[in-house]
Amino acid sequence: MSRVLVPLACGFEEIEAVTIIDVLRRAEVEVLVASLDEKTLVKGANEISVQTDMHLKDVAVDTLDMIVLPGGIDGTYALADDENVQRILKEMDAKGKNIAAICAAPFALNKAGVLKQKYTCYPSFEEQIRLDGFMGDEAMVVEDGNVMTSRGPATAICFALAIVKKLKGQEMYEGLKAGLLADFCS
Repeated sequence: MSRVLVPLACGFEEIEAVTIIDVLRRAEVEVLVASLDEKTLVKGANEISVQTDMHLKDVAVDTLDMIVLPGGIDGTYALADDENVQRILKEMDAKGKNIAAICAAPFALNKAGVLKQKYTCYPSFEEQIRLDGFMGDEAMVVEDGNVMTSRGPATAICFALAIVKKLKGQEMYEGLKAGLLADFCS
């Protein structure tokens, strides 16, 4: 079974985080939802709290297939400043493991030095990341090497389905896409 880490920081974008967790679990992917600190209840950008499964410090990179970062401005900055998140991103990239981020969260990937040349993010946030390689609205999901990025809340289902395709294959992707009525995802 594929295993994916979704770290949550205070101020995360709830639509993105919950969509990623939900769609991946529907695909029978084991999702580890981790908090950055000792708190197990993390409050999102819109005052919705999510119960985490564990603390980030307890995560072993060797047991993971992928890490996925939800966006949200405050959450993104916290992920970018967290030593454990940055260490995990660097270790996963060095091992060629899959890394994904949506909305503002590619900022944290860039800070770790793992963001590849082509990427997308929430419109205008590329100014805080880098303009070179920014794909804009050319695609809802951009994949470059082992890194996948997406634009924001409205692209979260397509982003999560792209992760499913990568981890579980075309058949699981097609089945979930149909079941979710997500015909708008390519």
